[in-house]
Amino acid sequence: MTKEQKRIAVIGAGVAGITAAYYLAKAGHDVAVYDRERYPGMRCSYANGGQISVSNSETWHSWSNVYKGIKWMFKNDAPLLIRPGLDPDRWLWLLRFLKNTWSGARVENTKRLIELGLESRLLYEQIAADEGIDFLHTKAGILHIYKDPIYFRAAKDVQRLYEDAGCEWKILTSSQVLGLEPSLYNCRGIIGGVWTADDWTGDIHQFCTALADVLRNKYRVSFYYGTGVDSGRLDDLIHLNDAVVIAAGAEAVELANDLRDPCTIYPIKGYSITVTPPNGSPVPPQVSILDDSTKIVCTNLGGKLRIAGTAELCGYNYDVRYDRIKPLLDWMEDNLPQIPADNYSQWACLRPMTADMLPMVGRSSKSGVWYHAGHGHLGWTTAPATAVRLAEEITGVAK
Repeated sequence: MTKEQKRIAVIGAGVAGITAAYYLAKAGHDVAVYDRERYPGMRCSYANGGQISVSNSETWHSWSNVYKGIKWMFKNDAPLLIRPGLDPDRWLWLLRFLKNTWSGARVENTKRLIELGLESRLLYEQIAADEGIDFLHTKAGILHIYKDPIYFRAAKDVQRLYEDAGCEWKILTSSQVLGLEPSLYNCRGIIGGVWTADDWTGDIHQFCTALADVLRNKYRVSFYYGTGVDSGRLDDLIHLNDAVVIAAGAEAVELANDLRDPCTIYPIKGYSITVTPPNGSPVPPQVSILDDSTKIVCTNLGGKLRIAGTAELCGYNYDVRYDRIKPLLDWMEDNLPQIPADNYSQWACLRPMTADMLPMVGRSSKSGVWYHAGHGHLGWTTAPATAVRLAEEITGVAK
């Protein structure tokens, strides 16, 4: 096994690409990062829910979720919306998802994601300490809230799964929920909660931007922004480098198809709003909240509230639709009515989700090409751990 310096191109400057570049550069390699946007972290790593949420690692492979998906197909404000259409890739992905549901892989895949999340929490701490970067890293825990007895019973049912895998999962009464997060005093109908004190939050875009600066200034990593990579440019990068890492989110599918590699990634669209409360508003939540029945997240990022959630299968469509933003605004009105939501920005992204909901990390069939993609809605939670494994594998491969 050799550890000589390699020339490595990383495609993508979101959290998957930035963390891969970081650990490869730390291993002594000559790294260059390519991204079609003008700045790092401008797509899925721009305005997500902000949660490093090991306590949200359970995969979606349950028959109850399948039934909900079918029931919600024509409900525009549904937490999970499968839009009808003739896109064959969408239906192929759904068939693969059903296959994973049928196989009963949910427990093992969830344990794997919990493992990656627990490791990533430690790695973020180490990055922040070693590189001196600030990304609104707040250790305030994550609070799951429940208003529906069915969802609360399901939370109790998975307690053993989380705790056996090393993730705390403390069941709370409604009074304990309000004691932990007093800003929910106007929220009606809370029957209980789950508390994960060791989960935490941070601004993913600020992290990517700060770490990109460190990579450029300290580790001499080159960045080529405004540079999309199609099949022709990919061939050039393969020819000019010892290794190429595809960390291009949902766009990894096109490159994988060009290389004739199996790839089960499909874009799962998510939305967020960022609310700026006016001066004099009541104190916003200090604990990050996850409403499990609506799958909506609320996180305080430096005084601004990030409300994020919903999942939509609609192909490669970046349009920000009001009928998908409205559930986020309604959530604010229902749960935090004392905080005005008039001043907000809106955003949508395409989460790169594999059918088994595990990241796509490892070698291509094409020599010298590797994947670091498909992290889905847990990219912010799991990327450093998979990046470490990728860097170790690439470093250990002789030229």
